[in-house]
Amino acid sequence: MSGNPRVSVTVVTYNSGRFIRRCLESVLDQIHEPLEVIVIDNASTDGTCDILDRFESRCRIVYNEENIGFAAAQNQAIALSRGDWVLTLNPDVLLLSNFVSRLLAAAELDPRAGTVCGKLLLADATFDIEGSQRLDSTGMYFTPMLRHKDRGCMETNNGNYRRIEYVFGATAAAAFYRREMIEDVSVEGEFFDSDFFTYREDADLAWRAQLLGWKCIFDPRAAAYHVRKLRPGMRSELPATINMHSVKNRFLMRIKNITAGVYMRNLLPITVRDLGILAYCIVIERTSLPAFYYLLRDLRRTVRKRRIIQARRRVEEAYMARWFRFRPVSVRLEGGPSPAGRRPGPVSQRLGGRSR
Repeated sequence: MSGNPRVSVTVVTYNSGRFIRRCLESVLDQIHEPLEVIVIDNASTDGTCDILDRFESRCRIVYNEENIGFAAAQNQAIALSRGDWVLTLNPDVLLLSNFVSRLLAAAELDPRAGTVCGKLLLADATFDIEGSQRLDSTGMYFTPMLRHKDRGCMETNNGNYRRIEYVFGATAAAAFYRREMIEDVSVEGEFFDSDFFTYREDADLAWRAQLLGWKCIFDPRAAAYHVRKLRPGMRSELPATINMHSVKNRFLMRIKNITAGVYMRNLLPITVRDLGILAYCIVIERTSLPAFYYLLRDLRRTVRKRRIIQARRRVEEAYMARWFRFRPVSVRLEGGPSPAGRRPGPVSQRLGGRSR
């Protein structure tokens, strides 16, 4: 990458008063100074806006009159940004000072890397980072049940996941996106799908980017801390609306992105998971049943998006199928995924490596 790449940082806040000050301070303290920091507030009522007032001389702050959701608000921020790279950031993330510079260095390794992510470590709500450290995310992977998970989540940070490598995708809590990819994978003018409102929009994006031939690099040298509120096992603690969107978005994501080979290869685990979700919603979590109404309501628009995505697919069926495993899949950088039309290398090089 020639010259001095310009970096935009986009943050969406919603009642984020506990975190946003330290988050923005860590952004403004980066060794590679961002070109701009854009914050979209989704009608917070907890004092977040009072804190944002103090940053108006150093950040561009936009106050929405209503909560339009994470996906739409990030699209709003990205549309305002001018950087060669865009770092999407949750307000409950605290960056180490070399986070951006490390990601830029990793991006130099492959011009087809449209996304770069670092190592996220868990922090509590006070950003207490002392003592033993546990991992939050080292990139995203998908299981044959179409569940997307964060590699290493809740594991002790004991030296695993120390290789720079390709992963399926990145959590948007701290994801670094190349402008060229943003423009290439956007559908009907949207980078994140606003129909998702919140939750799974980053997994949907990662899947779409893979279909269109873009790669994601994980670099463990770029580190940050994240106060995660959403992870497996926390469903009972989440608002009913979030759980409803989670159910809806699982199916929206599949309708748009899944290919015949991936579906047929994983038909049994997908079906078992679907039946389990339906039964759970009917018997236990009836507040999530409206998800199926919204699916039907938006089906025509979702199918139209699918046609656009699938018509532009640039990778082979077998390439996508190998990413869906019950254990995290990663690829050594020197033996990265082969796009359609190229002779693939040995499977052990392409999708056999695990960061252990």
